[in-house]
Amino acid sequence: MILDENAIHRSLTAEVSGREEVSDVLAKALELKGLDCRDINVLAGISDPEQIDAMYAAAREVKDRIYGRRLVLFAPLYVSSFCGNECIYCAFRAGNRAIKRRALTQDEIASETGILVSEGHKRVLLVAGEDHGDDGFRYVLRALETVYGVRRGHGGIRRVNVNIAPLDVGGFRELKDSGIGTYQLFQETYHSKTYERVHRGGRKRDYQWRITAMDRAMEAGIDDVGIGVLFGLYDWRFEIMAMMQHVRHLEGAFGTGPHTISVPRLEPASGSKLAGRPPHPVSDGDFRKIVAILRLAVPYTGIIMSTRETPEMRRDTFSLGVSQISAGSRTDPGGYGDARAENGQFSLGDQRPLDEVIRDIVSLGYVPSFCTGCYRLGRTGKDFMDLAKPGEIRRHCDPNAVSTFMEYCIDYASAETAAAGIQLIGRMTAEMDPPAGRKAREMLEKVRGGARDVFC
Repeated sequence: MILDENAIHRSLTAEVSGREEVSDVLAKALELKGLDCRDINVLAGISDPEQIDAMYAAAREVKDRIYGRRLVLFAPLYVSSFCGNECIYCAFRAGNRAIKRRALTQDEIASETGILVSEGHKRVLLVAGEDHGDDGFRYVLRALETVYGVRRGHGGIRRVNVNIAPLDVGGFRELKDSGIGTYQLFQETYHSKTYERVHRGGRKRDYQWRITAMDRAMEAGIDDVGIGVLFGLYDWRFEIMAMMQHVRHLEGAFGTGPHTISVPRLEPASGSKLAGRPPHPVSDGDFRKIVAILRLAVPYTGIIMSTRETPEMRRDTFSLGVSQISAGSRTDPGGYGDARAENGQFSLGDQRPLDEVIRDIVSLGYVPSFCTGCYRLGRTGKDFMDLAKPGEIRRHCDPNAVSTFMEYCIDYASAETAAAGIQLIGRMTAEMDPPAGRKAREMLEKVRGGARDVFC
């Protein structure tokens, strides 16, 4: 059994002794060994401003020790909005007549990819509506091949992560063989009764088929997986504790937990009354707590923040634990080529173009990273976690971050962004430990000399 809902409810109703227990949990978190459900309950119940500040400070320290001041950037690439499910919070649900459906041709996928490459993107998350049948999966495999085959000038997509419907083990093996990076799938809500209530039809209605998807993916050899919750469907405290049970299950069964955790909040979606009025709305204050608690509970995992959130909220959460963000996003098939398209899966809170997002990130002292080195050098799954848990992954990621960002500054950035970015690269390289600094300077010299895709 992956989840024990009764145990979660017992944790939620457990008494918390007070300030001293909060201090003990934060001290435990700083050991980088994670937190259990009782610890999460302690932190979730904090209301005192001083204690909240202490939790945020601990989250900043944990993030800095493992991930430093890097922010990995990617863009979603929606290829199809056809779906066989009835998820009442989603614009893509089968019965929704408020949107126009579209499945991109391979030529259209290449065109959309070319636009992203021309903007400077190196990573994409390929997203397809959860339609049924083998033909849909073959379509995805062809789409992956198409994306990897696009070249524009110096650029191309170096790693494609995917968010598609759960597969059987054989299907996941084919997906791995296609060269994907991370397989991403959200449970949406771990609360079984709520899950049944919001999923009215289609294969997705099967709670067990969905929650066991990561077991099948990892059995098939996909050792980088990403999980998430759609916050707003049920009590966020329950959802975090359930997610921790899922994490511990994967760690126990496969020796490694999720590579990423995503934290989307329910946003308005065309044709969905529920999306506009979440049954369990999450305030901005609680949302910041969610990010900080997850960073302390699963210190080694990348936390992804999407463009659902506003620029202000995204800035606030960078220091609290977020390590990956989407930028310049569209959530409708063909949306990059047609700015007028209005058939997205949900509403966007941050619609700024990539260059503007990057300039904002730089102004905050973070280094935008387009690195994909770990995937291609085999630092995935347990090998990645063995480096991430003690914070040693920075020896590789810091040089790769400045190298890939220098590529962006030279090849794609506006003059203003390039000037600020190159200045930041100089500062960050000088602050690295000596071995990483030497490696970074060597790589930067190669990039300045015309080399591309330099990584270690």
